[in-house]
Amino acid sequence: MPRILVFQHVAAEPLGTLDPLIRSRGHRIRFVNFEREPDAQPNVDRYQGLVVLGGPMNVEDQAQRPHLRTELRAIERMLSLGRPVLGICLGAQLLAHALGAPVRRHVAPEIGWYPLRTTDAGRSDAVLSPLGEQAPVFQWHGRHFEIPDTAVHLAHSDTCDQQAFRWGDNAYGFQFHLEMDQPLIERWLANPGYREELAALAGTQDEARIRADTALHIAGMQARADAVFNNFLDLVGRPNRRIVLPSREFG
Repeated sequence: MPRILVFQHVAAEPLGTLDPLIRSRGHRIRFVNFEREPDAQPNVDRYQGLVVLGGPMNVEDQAQRPHLRTELRAIERMLSLGRPVLGICLGAQLLAHALGAPVRRHVAPEIGWYPLRTTDAGRSDAVLSPLGEQAPVFQWHGRHFEIPDTAVHLAHSDTCDQQAFRWGDNAYGFQFHLEMDQPLIERWLANPGYREELAALAGTQDEARIRADTALHIAGMQARADAVFNNFLDLVGRPNRRIVLPSREFG
């Protein structure tokens, strides 16, 4: 039974819809929550895949948050072993940084729903292709990674060119949040720290617009996300069983 290691940074940013997908396929999950265990030193050699989630901290916070160095070493080790790695938001920035690319403050934060456009490589990618040529995705970030020199650029948006990349055959960085569902979005909208970030965008983004866009786009994104995540999990290893979840229609 393939074992997957998950790095979590704060309780507000869990696996989301990826959690039941992993469990339904028969994979086992081991969480390391660095908010609760900042000194954890996980042995990544024991795992067939690694997922690094998002969080409000940044790559340059390593002096104040030494666990980020632990994570970078773990990512480098998994890459050297040739095992699948998926980085989401902060996780993608850590993956890019481990591959030698800088992470920069974005000219304007992306918070809410934005159209994502895939590159030619993205449209034919073994994992990301279910997104098609264009799809609305949920975003919440104020920094972005540069595409590593040795990676393949997979997706961009009008306001952030660096949205997704693949390194080798099985390491992926996604700046966006495919794992979201409506309750998790509401949880973020109620989080004081996240609300402060949203308030800074007054005039360009607000709760009402995010809720309206969520009603329009969440079902379609979840359907595409299921397909994308299942493709990634296929890289981790064929499951002992694969339970078919109720299908979602594309919006």
